[in-house]
Amino acid sequence: MVIIYLGMLVTGGFTTYNLLRWGALYPPLVVHSQWWRLFTAGFIHLGWEHILMNGLTLYLIGYYVEQLFGHWRLLGLFILSVLGGNLASFAFDPTAIAAGASTGIFGLFGAFIFLGSEFRNNNGVRLMARQFLILVVINVVFDIFMPHVGLAAHLGGFLVGFLAAAALGAPRLGKISLLKRLLSGTILIVLGFLFYGLGRF
Repeated sequence: MVIIYLGMLVTGGFTTYNLLRWGALYPPLVVHSQWWRLFTAGFIHLGWEHILMNGLTLYLIGYYVEQLFGHWRLLGLFILSVLGGNLASFAFDPTAIAAGASTGIFGLFGAFIFLGSEFRNNNGVRLMARQFLILVVINVVFDIFMPHVGLAAHLGGFLVGFLAAAALGAPRLGKISLLKRLLSGTILIVLGFLFYGLGRF
């Protein structure tokens, strides 16, 4: 993300044109086969404040998620949440130009909150998940009243992270039933097609 930020900085800054040139999400372009924007938008930021805030938050939540899921599952959760959040933006914000890692960050919060609900007998995980949930609710309330903030993207990323955590499992913490994992994975796939279909039509 930092390399992309520096690349944008020296090739025109953070104008609309440069954001789109570097891969920001813009639904009309996705409709015209530029589907890769659903992925690349998660690594583009709108300025130094944006990347600093997202970078610090990603480091903090990523640290806790990695302790319980491992680094490969952390990567999978982040990427799936970026895709899911951007698909939600594609479906429900059809004219918005979107960029930022916050879709993936909300997904990591969703993943940890899933652990808090699944392994509620683990006091440490449950209490931290409760704190993260409060933080997410506060952010969503701010999103509602702030213009130009992708509420659909944030909620989509959170939902996908929650479901992806159930589907991928967390062996370091405990076992999740196969039925729950399969059901969560199926819902993820259905949501992906649903969001994509809504965005296209």
